[in-house]
Amino acid sequence: MNKNDIFTAEIVDLTNLGSGVCRIDGMAVFVPNAAIGDVCRIRILKVKDRYAYGKIEELTVPSPDRIEADCPVFGKCGGCSFRHINYKAELAVKERFIKDSFTKAGLSPEFLPIIGNDNIFRYRNKAQYPLGRDKDGNAVYGFYANNSHRIVPCADCLLQPEIFSEIMERILDFIRMHKLSIYNEEENQGVIRHICLRKGHYSGEINVTIVARRNIPEFKKLSKELISFFPSINGVVVNINKADTNVIMGEEDILLDGKMDIQDRMCGNEVLISPRSFYQVNTPMAERLYSIAKNFAEPTGKTVADIYCGIGTIGLSFAKEAKKLIGVEIVDSAVKNAKQNAELNKISNAEFYCSDADNAAEIIKNAGISPDVIILDPARKGCQRQTLTNIATLGADRIVVISCNPATAARDCAILKELGYETVKVQGVDLFSRTQHVECVILLSRLST
Repeated sequence: MNKNDIFTAEIVDLTNLGSGVCRIDGMAVFVPNAAIGDVCRIRILKVKDRYAYGKIEELTVPSPDRIEADCPVFGKCGGCSFRHINYKAELAVKERFIKDSFTKAGLSPEFLPIIGNDNIFRYRNKAQYPLGRDKDGNAVYGFYANNSHRIVPCADCLLQPEIFSEIMERILDFIRMHKLSIYNEEENQGVIRHICLRKGHYSGEINVTIVARRNIPEFKKLSKELISFFPSINGVVVNINKADTNVIMGEEDILLDGKMDIQDRMCGNEVLISPRSFYQVNTPMAERLYSIAKNFAEPTGKTVADIYCGIGTIGLSFAKEAKKLIGVEIVDSAVKNAKQNAELNKISNAEFYCSDADNAAEIIKNAGISPDVIILDPARKGCQRQTLTNIATLGADRIVVISCNPATAARDCAILKELGYETVKVQGVDLFSRTQHVECVILLSRLST
């Protein structure tokens, strides 16, 4: 097999990244934008020792799962992976990915049927738009192409509220009119890096955060214009990020106009959300996710430790049934929100601490608390082994893991197995329809010694 060779083959599987898989002369070939059941002529693009990459040269027999992609930048933008197949087929891929992740990790829990998204369009409450310039030097916004920082302009993303596009066009007009400086990643020069928008699902309140290397007088004019033109915008913030880094936000927030936080509702609780705080991007499905976590946790009358607690949304949804709640989170503004949210909802049995997860067990012990249930909701990379080791010393009867990455969740559960916890059951929940991502909730139980 060599580059530019052409073969005819049938796609027999899909990866979690949305690439089709076929076998040619016994070698796996990964083909983007393919569907199981496609028969196609495939041009080989790159050959490795054990696998190869190709592209569809001609679709001979389309899969019954295949549909017409409804986005003009699908396949260019790095956001969606599954706009070319029907939603039932997408759920099947994600369900299989969850099962394979845990099985490969040597675990055999009960797998509950995946729960699909109630609305696969415009469900996101948050967008982070990188800004750049096109080949003619014009300011553009959009999303990064796959495996790159090349911006693909996107006038209207079908995952985002329509008003986000209206706000971005207004911002871009202002940038062009005032000739504002756009950040150049390669040269580490320029001012404006990203625009981040967040909208309360129930409240409709919108926060605009301008991520920039420094604050400039024009941002104040822009904030006044945005608040005047869009009544739903309740605050405009500048986040200062001077670092030469891929991390979007820096550590300093400057309020230009309105309020720093938006207010929304999650699982019946009123919540304040600051610009840098983690908050699930699909509110209705997050409520279903947390309901499952609550059923797994069985928190009534128990002490619950919520590690990676963010603004407290998960733990506070348990708190009224629980005996006590303790939350640990590294982002200081999120901890502030968590305390405010407990007060806002008249929840008096909750305490929140600002610390990284590695020190969470020590903080909980020093507080004189022995948790019955531990909630873990880490980032995509999962937990450090030492963090899991420390958590296991707390001796909770149950651990409930919420993860947006089944592969790292399975790895962490395998480590927890070594530390005395059995993985009992796994529930997939699709919060991120049309993308490669999927959430899962896992119940672990302490083995009797």
